[in-house]
Amino acid sequence: MTRRAFCGAGIALAATPGWAAESLHDVTFVEDFDELWRTLGERYCFLTEKQTNWDRVRSFYRPMTLAAEDDAAFMDVVQRVLAELYDAHTHLSDPPDGAPRWPLFDLLAERAGETVRIAAIESGSVAADAGLKIGDRIIAIDGRPIETVIRDLMPKCLVKPDPAADAYTINVAVAGYRGKARLLSVSSTGSTSRTVLLPFKKWPDLPDVESRMLPDGIGYIVIRSFSDTATADAFDKALATLRDAPGLIIDVRENGGGDTAVARPIMGRFIRERKAYAIMRRRAGAGLSAPWTEYVDPKGPFTYSKPVVVLTSHWSGSMAEGFPMGMRDIGRATVVGTKMMGLGAAVFPIRLDRTGIQAQYSGEPVYDTKDRPRWQFVPDVEVADGSDILAAGIAEVKKAISRI
Repeated sequence: MTRRAFCGAGIALAATPGWAAESLHDVTFVEDFDELWRTLGERYCFLTEKQTNWDRVRSFYRPMTLAAEDDAAFMDVVQRVLAELYDAHTHLSDPPDGAPRWPLFDLLAERAGETVRIAAIESGSVAADAGLKIGDRIIAIDGRPIETVIRDLMPKCLVKPDPAADAYTINVAVAGYRGKARLLSVSSTGSTSRTVLLPFKKWPDLPDVESRMLPDGIGYIVIRSFSDTATADAFDKALATLRDAPGLIIDVRENGGGDTAVARPIMGRFIRERKAYAIMRRRAGAGLSAPWTEYVDPKGPFTYSKPVVVLTSHWSGSMAEGFPMGMRDIGRATVVGTKMMGLGAAVFPIRLDRTGIQAQYSGEPVYDTKDRPRWQFVPDVEVADGSDILAAGIAEVKKAISRI
């Protein structure tokens, strides 16, 4: 979906007193700023749930836009405006090196009393390589006290403190900056503090779909992305090789999301008749529109009808949250793992007309077929952080096989 076009609104601003005194680049940046602020104010779907004073966002950041001397400075203002919504699904599309990473990156951190502790670590990440542990308390980042870093990154236009904004900002802080290493000062219970270097790490280039047979003949398919249309075809080929398996595990723990058009035909391989898998809404005035239902249709030369388990983690995001929820709602999977990233909406793109800066924002909140928000989704079998999710999934699919 594309953002709505705004006709003439920016032109009207040019007639205000004193506008002619501003330089050409200021006019360009301010017109794009106004377009961004107006678009989000009218289309961002969670605005009424935030503690963000949207009028104050304009008064706070528009002067910064006027003072911006180049595209990089203006892009920084845009990034800060988006961060005022403290939504990991709302951000620049292609941030430059040095910009804050959006959460979650490789660590999940949370408040524990007066401290900030590591709650989960992404498998295979530089944080895991460095020997960080769940329960480690984070004292400082790049030599600066953690609370100072959090304060500097916290949204500036809140009506009142919001635990959701605090949780978001904590995880922006521990994620560090794109393309850069991090130094974390941490301490474990009963030990002195230590400083851990987290160098920049390039993730290996792995295929979006891989499959194999697990012990006891259980099929296993990992889907790392729903972004490429070729993923559905690759899944079909993998499923064909595993069609006789007595049970199947689908792993989306490393999956950051993608397109519904890719995930839906995969769900279609497990049903024989059309089924509802989600409810959607979108912004309408100050609130949300009436709901509509999304459906998935049967697909493929055969239907896999044996037990299915879908594995999730904190790093399952966006469509990789919608897929497990949808598989459960069509009655074809048990979900095993941790709570997911909590990205609760389909996103809309926006391209600012003058500078060409591109971003995305949450536009259509997603709910399960019982009208429960996707961002509150909890797995059927919740696995403790740090425990073996694959082993838990194998145990669950074996239970289902034995019941048959």
